[in-house]
Amino acid sequence: MFKFIISKLLYLIPTFIGITIVAFGFIRLLPGDPVLLMAGERGVSPERYAAISEQLGFDKPVWQQYLTYLGNLLQGDLGTSLITKKPVLDEFMALFPATVELGLVAITLAALLGIPIGVMAAIKRGSWFDQISMAGALIGYSMPIFWWGLLLIIFFSGHLGWTPVSGRISLLYYVQPVTGFMLIDSLLSGQEGAFRSAVSHLILPAIVLATIPLAVIARQTRSAMLEVMGEDYVRTARAKGLAPRRVVGIHALRNAMIPVITTIGLQIGALMAGAILTETIFSWPGIGKWMIDSISRRDYPVVQSGLLMIALIVMIVNLIVDLTYGLINPRIRHK
Repeated sequence: MFKFIISKLLYLIPTFIGITIVAFGFIRLLPGDPVLLMAGERGVSPERYAAISEQLGFDKPVWQQYLTYLGNLLQGDLGTSLITKKPVLDEFMALFPATVELGLVAITLAALLGIPIGVMAAIKRGSWFDQISMAGALIGYSMPIFWWGLLLIIFFSGHLGWTPVSGRISLLYYVQPVTGFMLIDSLLSGQEGAFRSAVSHLILPAIVLATIPLAVIARQTRSAMLEVMGEDYVRTARAKGLAPRRVVGIHALRNAMIPVITTIGLQIGALMAGAILTETIFSWPGIGKWMIDSISRRDYPVVQSGLLMIALIVMIVNLIVDLTYGLINPRIRHK
């Protein structure tokens, strides 16, 4: 197991270097000039332009800029925002809990619904439930997030008035950030109605963000269950006269969960991508909206470091999934 963990950790080194190259190169493909952004596009003298270029390090060769950037990263320096003049890492850490809260609720909702739907579809293969649920999963996977989000806002917020349109909590409440998770902080505040307000603000964004992972988990669970239920040990368990619930719950589902767990972990990447659109639609103050706002404001250090941090999060989650997979299935460790 130790060699398995070390081999996975060693893969992170070239992956990390590749991510830094992509983030460093992507920012230089964006239109605009960060020097003009800091100096103001009107009336910039050549002397001032040269001074700001030297301050940002843009007067050096590209390879030297990259080495400086990589050295700063290894020291934990992600740069400073051109707009707010605050360290990018501080802004990221302040907004990251909002994205984590939304993502955790979304993936929990997707798993709690997707796994039972997939199991039932496999058990009732070919039935109306199987056909309707898998058709629904295909529609959910194909549905554009921005369109689905707007539909929910129009119907539930605009027509029925059941849920708020944007934000994390009503402006009637002031919640002191303790953990960064609004559901927990609203409870800790002790204000009557604060938790209910936080939940009502979270419902629609979580549903929108959970739609695609739910569809993927349901289809993967069904596929894994159908494969496992055809194995000899499941047929043997049935031949012994074991109760159907025991056969499905212990012998089939337990082994089918291995690829399902991997699928759930890999959906973190999809959640981060979906969070960018979801947070923008619902004005959710998280990393996704922060990145979109930074791109529109040409805040290059934020975009560059934000891309890097999001990629690192996905990479770490995938590592955890690989290690968990190795613990569940010992055969993986010896490949």
